[in-house]
Amino acid sequence: MRAFAAAQALRKAVVLGCAVYAATVMAEDWPEFMGPRRDQTSSETGLVEAIPRGGLPLVFEKQVGTGYSAPSIRGGVMVVHHRLRDEEIVEACDAATGRTIWKHGYPSTFRDPFGYNNGPRCSPLLTADRCYTFGAEGVLRCSDLKDGRVIWQRATQQDWEVPEAFFGVGSSPVLSDGMLIVQLGAQPNSGVVAFDAATGKTIWENVGEKTWTGVPMTGWPGERLVTWNRSDPAFAKQASYCSPVLATIHGEPYVLVVMRQGLVALEPKTGAHRFSYWFRARQDSSVNAMTPVVSGDLVLLSSAYYKNGSVLLRVRPDGRGVDEVWRSLALEMHWTRPVLANGFLYAFSGRDEPDARFRCVEFATGKLRWDRVEGWPNGGHAKLGPGEPAPNVFGRGSAILADGKLIALGEAGLLGLFRLNPERLEELGRWQVPKLGYPCWAAPVLAGGRLYLRDEERVVCYDLRK
Repeated sequence: MRAFAAAQALRKAVVLGCAVYAATVMAEDWPEFMGPRRDQTSSETGLVEAIPRGGLPLVFEKQVGTGYSAPSIRGGVMVVHHRLRDEEIVEACDAATGRTIWKHGYPSTFRDPFGYNNGPRCSPLLTADRCYTFGAEGVLRCSDLKDGRVIWQRATQQDWEVPEAFFGVGSSPVLSDGMLIVQLGAQPNSGVVAFDAATGKTIWENVGEKTWTGVPMTGWPGERLVTWNRSDPAFAKQASYCSPVLATIHGEPYVLVVMRQGLVALEPKTGAHRFSYWFRARQDSSVNAMTPVVSGDLVLLSSAYYKNGSVLLRVRPDGRGVDEVWRSLALEMHWTRPVLANGFLYAFSGRDEPDARFRCVEFATGKLRWDRVEGWPNGGHAKLGPGEPAPNVFGRGSAILADGKLIALGEAGLLGLFRLNPERLEELGRWQVPKLGYPCWAAPVLAGGRLYLRDEERVVCYDLRK
């Protein structure tokens, strides 16, 4: 009897423990670029408090083709967009095992003009039953999430006049009220295009000569007004590497898109123009790549090229323009986006690998709160030779926020965990992920307590739960 009573007590204790654990753990999908709210945050809880000395438990490792596209996860399905030989591949996998569920490919001849890899740059966008992808050559495709069947496809560079971009197509689309809003960069007035998400038909198109002509060229000599001229390098290319942001400002809906020339605000349903703000480095060999941070009526823009720095803008109550709140070099963001939490920005700032710094900046004022050098020690670019060990720094890392902590991935595969603290940098551990190598330019992805990381050759998944 005593043995039976003990077994019953143990059983109850296990059940109670599982109930308590379930109450403290909250899982969430990561169905598109920058997460479920497109702000690099997850509501997941019950995650590790520090990185164990021996690292995190490996769930699976999966070889993939080239690309900078982060995986997206919804309903237990992970979709990876990558390049194998002369095809771009859309591949759906079991998010718990990495096992392929379906995959399909289509031809791609894209070659990066600067010698980087030739794979996709945009992350898949997943709904309950659809998968939307945007390839490096501008192939916009809608597939059935269950079986991969192609529902519709648009070859945007054939349907519009799209000048060749510096590094291929790199602006992930956003979904709004049944429309897929895409930054195409087409001339003369189709920089942004909205497609019917169900059929792929064009709904509206705007941005270009009409929305920029007469706008002050802020920060340029004399701040002359824009005179649109497609043969001028300042206007020839429209597309940037920033993704559209949906926001409600002063009670009105906005879609905010940072083009190569700067910020454009549109009305999402019709594409009607609200305002434009010039934000561009003066040198031709430069891009805008940081998706803006929006909070209330404030919009943060940043660039790492030639002392362009950051500017915080306040949208006017009538929605017809913006006013500068502050301008600073405290943040110079290349392609990653700061995490905004409790009024402070946490970010890896710097243009090249040796320049990188990890910083905390007060959002409202631009004041630098703390700073640590994270640049590569060799003083040059970071391409590693065969067998060369990665430096114990993050470089121009990427970060997401979950369970009150920043999860950071350095561009050579260094994983770090940091507590939110605007007073001082509080590190909770670091670990060089053994399966990853330079460059890791896709930000971390978190779903169901699992952390998904990518470099140019593989996706690795680790258990991040307590």
